[in-house]
Formats: sequence, C-alpha cells, structure tokens
Amino acid sequence: MKTSERLKMAAGEWYTCIDPELEALRVTARDAVFEHNSLPPRQRRDIGPALRALLGSAGEGARIEAPFHCAYGFNLFLGDGAFLNAFCTILDTAPVRIGKRTLLGPNVQIYCAEHHREAAGRRAGLEIAKPVTIGDDAWIGGSAIILGGVSIGEGAIVGAGAVVTRDVAANTTVVGNPARAVTRR
Repeated sequence: MKTSERLKMAAGEWYTCIDPELEALRVTARDAVFEHNSLPPRQRRDIGPALRALLGSAGEGARIEAPFHCAYGFNLFLGDGAFLNAFCTILDTAPVRIGKRTLLGPNVQIYCAEHHREAAGRRAGLEIAKPVTIGDDAWIGGSAIILGGVSIGEGAIVGAGAVVTRDVAANTTVVGNPARAVTRR
C-alpha cells in the first residue's frame, strides 16, 4: 500500500513536498494567514477565527502580530500567553510547540524542513520534517533562526540574530551563528 506524502511528513520520513494534497493544505494555510494579516489591529488582538481554526492549538491569551506566515498551521501549538511579534515565519512541516508566556521577537524564523543533500533529491522535492519545541517563559530575540530538530528549554534566551542549530538548555542564554551559550549578567 502506498503511503501518502502527508503521512510520511508526519512520521518524520523523507517525503516530497511537490504533492497535490500538501499543496492544498498550504493553500488553506495561506488563505487563513491572509485573513489574519488583513484584520484591523483591534480585531487581531485575539488570533483571528480562520487562523485559530487552522492552528494545532492556541492557548488563552496567545497573540500573533501581523504580518505572519506559516506553511501548514496545523502543526503549530501555542501555549497560554505566547506572543509572536511581526514578521514571524514558521515553516511547520513538523510540530512546533511554543510554551506558555514565551516571546518571539520580530522576524523570528523557525524552519522544520530540511531539504535533501543531493541535488537530484532537491529537484524531486525531497525533504524531511524535524520538530521544534520551545519551553515556557523563553525569549527568542528578533531575527533569530531556529532550525528543525531543536529544543529550547524553559526560561532560555536566544539573542537577536542567533542561528540555533542545537538544543538550548533551560535558563541558558545563547547568541551568535551558530548560537553558543554565554554567561548571563
């Protein structure tokens, strides 16, 4: 029996993103994101109904500033009071869990998809999805990039512009490219 590309993606296996079912899901996400981004600011105080229906979950008081972009939405889980500032991009080919009261600065990017290392694989649209987990009370500085397969612990701080390629322990501050731990002041 043939396994769908969506099921392969969900299972963390290599899949092809050039797939009609996945494209239809991305179109649904783009429509919901467009609606959210087009709401007047006072109506966007809460996550708009189309985007809320798309997300895996959004806790009480979670907020997403516009503009915002996500690939699928159904793999995005926001804890109570989570805040995503303007221009956040989340390519949620795998689950992205953002903890309670966690703050993402402007232009934060989370990339779950890893493309194939061989050119022929990339031409075929092959990629693999790796989850991202960010604990409660973390702060992700503006323009930080978080790669798939990374966990960021509770209370951690990721400095502005950092590129996070490895796990970050709880209550640790990381900065730089690649991100490295520094002593808190």
